[in-house]
Amino acid sequence: MLGLLSFERELSGYDLKKWADKSLGFFYWSPSFSQIYSELKRLEGAGYVTSRTVPQTTGNRDKRIYAITDAGRAAVREWARGAPVEPPVLKHGVMLRLWLGHLLEPGRAADVLREHQAYAEKMRDRAGADAEAARDDPSWAYPELVLRWAERYYAAERDLAARMLADLQNLTP
Repeated sequence: MLGLLSFERELSGYDLKKWADKSLGFFYWSPSFSQIYSELKRLEGAGYVTSRTVPQTTGNRDKRIYAITDAGRAAVREWARGAPVEPPVLKHGVMLRLWLGHLLEPGRAADVLREHQAYAEKMRDRAGADAEAARDDPSWAYPELVLRWAERYYAAERDLAARMLADLQNLTP
């Protein structure tokens, strides 16, 4: 949440969810609304964010928006500067299902790989579109860069699934 708020904008929980879905969800995780609001409450209690209520002109209930404090900016900056570079954690359901391929019906492993290919292509398209949208906002230069990484990652996943389909055809059960 601090990272999302570090772009110098006041954002509502809904806005934070939208931004997370359009960027973080491609490479880390996109939190649920309940996680967002509980984290914002915790961060506000710690003095890392402030909030204020903004009256709505549409008749909807007032909106609470959040901003990062100097202490919050220092905390997220310290983490970004000093967190150790750790290897990514690979939790790949498709790989696990193929590992258990001996338990699948004939052709099911290929179906799983084709489904994964389609998913990877859809995510590649989404990441590319979100990267293009981020291009309009100069403060999102680094998120755009990471969205391009996500676009390439999902293209690689798509291509790996195609190669696995070829490898699968060469298996002699």
